[in-house]
Amino acid sequence: MNQLHLELYCLYFTKMKFVKDIIGAELEIFEKKFESAVNSNTPLLDRIMKYIIKRKGKQLRPMFVFLSAKLHGPVNETTYRAAALVELLHTATLVHDDVVDESMERRGFFSINAIWKNKIAVLVGDYLLSKGLLLSTSHNDFDQLHILSDAVKKMSEGELLQIEKSRNLNLDEDIYFEIIRNKTASLLSSACAAGAWSTSNDKAITEKMKIFGEKTGIAFQIKDDLFDYGTADVGKPTGNDIKEKKLTLPLIYTLNNVPKSEKKALIYTLKNENKIPEKISAVIKTVIATGGIDYATQKMNQYRDDALGILNEFGNSPEKNALEELVRYTTDRKY
Repeated sequence: MNQLHLELYCLYFTKMKFVKDIIGAELEIFEKKFESAVNSNTPLLDRIMKYIIKRKGKQLRPMFVFLSAKLHGPVNETTYRAAALVELLHTATLVHDDVVDESMERRGFFSINAIWKNKIAVLVGDYLLSKGLLLSTSHNDFDQLHILSDAVKKMSEGELLQIEKSRNLNLDEDIYFEIIRNKTASLLSSACAAGAWSTSNDKAITEKMKIFGEKTGIAFQIKDDLFDYGTADVGKPTGNDIKEKKLTLPLIYTLNNVPKSEKKALIYTLKNENKIPEKISAVIKTVIATGGIDYATQKMNQYRDDALGILNEFGNSPEKNALEELVRYTTDRKY
């Protein structure tokens, strides 16, 4: 981990201290339960699981599960299983994504496929999915399983829709939001819904928290889009999405708001010159000049504010305030 990443990591934990004060005990118990949930008697699998656990991310989704649960009642064993299921599914999709994207790194470390090759990585992803299914079915958590299974379906649909629609590099904004609503926001949405259901058993509350999570997840993805146009080292290279021909919101806005001749030139660059640093820089400058960054930032803040509006429908509490901190973190984060 380089010095900048270390500073950002410390900043994250400083900012999240209030959140950790509210659910710190639950997260500590969760880590032990999750480690136990992925144990395997197969030596190779056990080594890979330990590698994954040591390099886990920020655990935002489990945080949303526990806070959404505590907002409506005391955390229970169903809540812990919901958090574990969310993390199992999330980790499985990341492992599979790295294979699909041919990515050799994940969070600054070698990806599973980089070390153990694609065949093993796919099987590891399948193993994590199966552990999640068994965790739920063995405890009759069928409502939780239904909530999270719907997210997995939507994630697959979103990924395939992105592949289909991005080929001609002529994506409109409605399709973009459909893609990220399914591909990115659905899992966070389901995490909030599963957490709320575990303590409330109330369909109306669960649905409201699901929408809250979706709004937050969309804001989170737009923030990721904006990172591609920054200059700081934020964990992925500037212009990486352009190199991969991914249509992000700032770029979609730009393509839809420049003269036809300029749009044609931009599309040519994205299709044929997307590996040339000078061309990538030129695209980024055009996006900035056209107002793509400002537009995407405005949309991100709108979804953040919509999420906070839903949250404000619930009474004031430490859990509600901690959720607000998490929502604001999704748009204020530096990586």
